[in-house]
Amino acid sequence: MIKKEIALEKVEKDIERLTPQEQLKLVEKIAYLLRKTYVPNKKELNWSKLFGLGKNLWQGEDAQLYVNRLREERK
Repeated sequence: MIKKEIALEKVEKDIERLTPQEQLKLVEKIAYLLRKTYVPNKKELNWSKLFGLGKNLWQGEDAQLYVNRLREERK
């Protein structure tokens, strides 16, 4: 781990010696490489698992009155 830290410090010092234009080019290159290799973790929702979850939520209560009450509670 110490070798990686020393290597990172060397890279940082090398970057500081670059001109702003060269630094920007480097940032663009790194961003390009990250976008190319990064795979977002997209989780598919299983909507069938949500079926019926709220069926007793407003049992015996008018739906509009329920919504109105929720809106008032959030104020």
